[in-house]
Amino acid sequence: MKDPIDASILRQDPPKHRQLRMLVAQAFSPRVIEGLAPKIEAIAHALCDQIELGGIMEGLHDFASPLPIIVIAEMLGIPQEDRALFKQWSDSLVGNNSEQYYQCQREMSVYFTDISNKRRREPQEDLISHLIRAKGEEEQLSDLEVISFCILLLVAGNETTTNLISSAMLVLDSDPSVREQLMADRSLIPQALDEVLRYYSPVQMMIRTVKETTILSGHTLSPGQMINLWIGSANHDEEIFENPHIFNIHRNPNPHLAFGHGIHNCLGAQLARMESKIAIQTLLERFPEFRHHHSHVLERIDSWIMFGVKEIPIILKK
Repeated sequence: MKDPIDASILRQDPPKHRQLRMLVAQAFSPRVIEGLAPKIEAIAHALCDQIELGGIMEGLHDFASPLPIIVIAEMLGIPQEDRALFKQWSDSLVGNNSEQYYQCQREMSVYFTDISNKRRREPQEDLISHLIRAKGEEEQLSDLEVISFCILLLVAGNETTTNLISSAMLVLDSDPSVREQLMADRSLIPQALDEVLRYYSPVQMMIRTVKETTILSGHTLSPGQMINLWIGSANHDEEIFENPHIFNIHRNPNPHLAFGHGIHNCLGAQLARMESKIAIQTLLERFPEFRHHHSHVLERIDSWIMFGVKEIPIILKK
């Protein structure tokens, strides 16, 4: 059986890419995403309620990670008790261990096949049911394509946003002037997050296959050649960004490539922006003095694809 990720929209060209994207784009329309705002705000405050009760906070595991996982799980229609599996699987998919990479795809294929079969018998108002209903129309999804969508949405829907939120938390800790500006004017949060996306690109690189002979900066790329697209490097390009080594929330324009480009531009970009905006707004409202516990040395996650940290112990008050 073909690996689900290889069958996903991520690795398809037109016309197949266009067909697949149109089917799932309805679930990520601006109207649908805007309608999720109250739910996301409720989730963010519920997580902060739990943190407040405990009196301590591990920024990643208590907040930055569960928020997007809960959102995408509810969109897919996944039972609450299975959410812990989501984090385990998504970590394996972006990690450096090839055995875990393929094993988690096998496990997810079994899991989502079972969910899909249940939705065929008893459709619900969730994204998996939407994908199932798409079968039988002119644009049909195969069983593998349904599974590949679920797997891709799982990872794209939480891993990248988790790392965006956690990186933004570290910025607020390391640069007091940024926190002061955002506390004074919350309307600056979206552009501050865009600078986080540029400076700490959650997705650092992507692999692509050359389709036709191309000359790039004096180098000839041949059909069939595999290349690494270093998004993190592109977002620090001196020819595009003035003083790219400086974090500047007032950078304008800010044409970063954190969400990709062209036909493969991230379908969930608006959702990621909304989730991270609400996350930072909520943290500043609930714990305005939060800061990283500096006795803890930050460690990068074991991934050459993604940028993020393993843990962020947080002190809630000075």
